[in-house]
Amino acid sequence: MANAGIQLLGFALAFMGFIGSIASTIMVEWKASSYAGDNIITAQALYEGLWKSCASQSTGQIQCKVYDSLLQLPGIVQGTRGLMLSSILLCFIAILVETVGMRCTTCMADSPQQKDKVALAGGILFIFGGLLALVGTSWYGHRIAKDFYNPFTPTNSRFEFGSALYVGWGAACLIMIGGGFLCCNCSSKNSGKSPRYPSSAGQPGRDYV
Repeated sequence: MANAGIQLLGFALAFMGFIGSIASTIMVEWKASSYAGDNIITAQALYEGLWKSCASQSTGQIQCKVYDSLLQLPGIVQGTRGLMLSSILLCFIAILVETVGMRCTTCMADSPQQKDKVALAGGILFIFGGLLALVGTSWYGHRIAKDFYNPFTPTNSRFEFGSALYVGWGAACLIMIGGGFLCCNCSSKNSGKSPRYPSSAGQPGRDYV
């Protein structure tokens, strides 16, 4: 049952990464206003995400505004949206595939070799989904860093990494690690085959009437 344990561990890690990827996509803190330089004291903190932007006042009041037009959004936001949603969709499909291919389920129990192949396909889908999430978060983070170090960017218009980026990076790593465990779970070559016993024909003293 060691292989089944590895499958359960990989599936648990990938599923937690899947939940984290959804949370990261929904969160608004993809980038937060920076307090570097002379911009130390400010009356509000600005946050921008993939779906809306928020302003937190010093009094504790938070005002959020959903992006009105899709076509007016920057390309980085549209591209990151597509990558994160594609990652979530792939991981969801991988979860459905793994529920069939894992050894702890009863689906396809009569053909263990085909069941292992289905589990392998689910692990590959998880890895691709994790890569999409990693590319999306890293691309967005690279753009933030590029604008931050741009000398032409005003000090009060600079942003830093938000908490959603760290959640996305962690989720992508969990998805890929879990998918790797599922892909490395190889069954033995003789799995699913009945054991062979030496024939009793030709042995003395085995003739019965």
